[in-house]
Amino acid sequence: MDSSRRHLNGVKTAALFGLMWAVLLGIGALVAGGTGSSSFIWIFALIGLGTTFYSYWNSDKIALRAMGARPVSEAEAPGMYRIVRELSTTARQPMPRLYISPTAQPNAFATGRNPRNAAVCCTVGILQILDERELRGVLGHELMHVYNRDILTSSVAAAIAGLITSAAQFMLFFGGGRDRGGNVLAMLATAILAPIAASLIQLAISRTREFDADEDGAQLTGDPMALASALAKLERGTAASPLRPDPRLEDVSHMMIANPFRGGGMAKLFATHPPMAERIARLEALAGYR
Repeated sequence: MDSSRRHLNGVKTAALFGLMWAVLLGIGALVAGGTGSSSFIWIFALIGLGTTFYSYWNSDKIALRAMGARPVSEAEAPGMYRIVRELSTTARQPMPRLYISPTAQPNAFATGRNPRNAAVCCTVGILQILDERELRGVLGHELMHVYNRDILTSSVAAAIAGLITSAAQFMLFFGGGRDRGGNVLAMLATAILAPIAASLIQLAISRTREFDADEDGAQLTGDPMALASALAKLERGTAASPLRPDPRLEDVSHMMIANPFRGGGMAKLFATHPPMAERIARLEALAGYR
């Protein structure tokens, strides 16, 4: 990935985080004005910090448990080991732990707080439908999520979004009462719209990081069209066998290379992944096909 595009995506991510903080500070000001104290915001912040640290530190265990994954030996998955070892060596990074999930849907994800504590997981389904070249493209994408520290980015974004939601709910029930001259309609609108805005910004950050992993992974493998071909297969595969929504899976779905749930309608607005057609088009452009 060229430095100018990396800089642009980095600026976009920073701008989205800035927007989330602006929403949070705005709600904080309303709560402080309504209650006469800002201590509640600090309480929410400490809770948010604690939950963020827990989910970040245990991200690998949480994701692997949700997908029912088990560690796999080199004898069981020699191709997977060979590819990951080669790409890790190329990137001058430690070899992650490798897992396989019994899930029939074709998908993959990487998790872990840093390259030394990382895990890469493929489902049985993805190993059945991809050839080795396509699998190499997918694994390059997943490794770049680890190398780009995207687990930290997504954990912080989720924490801020949760903090905004908690603060908005507190404001609705306890902040700015009528005796303080609070505007009930404005407060109600803020309490409803702020969490929606926070979720949309969080999803925009997730989609930006997904584009980065596509392009950085293509650069690592030197084969953008391998990933493009894999993504086309994954789009068909996940559409044919979408996973049933489950709170545990929903919490880790943003880590997967393809949206594991059924898309369409309003679901597209709240999708954690960019449209496959756009991702494939970017990879084709990277390969010089457009």
